[in-house]
Amino acid sequence: MSRLILASASPRRAELLRMAGIDFEPHPVSIDESPCSGETGVELVVRLAQSKAEACLQKHPEAVVLAADTVVLCRGEPRGKPRDYEDYAAMMEAFSDASHDVVSGVCVASEGQQKVFHCVTTVVFGRLSSAWIKAYWESGEPKDKAGGYAAQGQAGSRIREIRGSYTNVVGLPLYETCSALSEFGIMANPEGFPAQ
Repeated sequence: MSRLILASASPRRAELLRMAGIDFEPHPVSIDESPCSGETGVELVVRLAQSKAEACLQKHPEAVVLAADTVVLCRGEPRGKPRDYEDYAAMMEAFSDASHDVVSGVCVASEGQQKVFHCVTTVVFGRLSSAWIKAYWESGEPKDKAGGYAAQGQAGSRIREIRGSYTNVVGLPLYETCSALSEFGIMANPEGFPAQ
């Protein structure tokens, strides 16, 4: 079986792969993640996932590489990790009683083969009070998350609806990713659970 490299330092992506019973080695890569002029959110995450996979494959040419990138789009505008409280609070106010999209680009690559795709999930929050927004910030959970929240954490109690892949919101569209990995000979263990 081929060796899988995860070109990411994301603990959430690693946990999702472990949950699926897939063995991998994490080897994050650093690339310029600046958006190009006129680039849509989908184009951005697909390009970044592809660039990360290609950079990692240069260091591990014998392996299969998995790379991904995620952006939160609110009214078409990308929302990254919050810079500070003001940036975070503005995001939460925009999300309150409204929908936004979580878009992930994923690239699976080996020498001579590459599969690139994207996944869009719509998330609908209920009303977010200023008191909740402040308390959630103070919990520390939003500070390293794209869009300033973790659906699998405390913010999950304020999400009214998710249309599409839940795991995409967490960090990686798992069903689609596992399907792509199987084309490269990367399979979960037969029971679908991590080995003990």
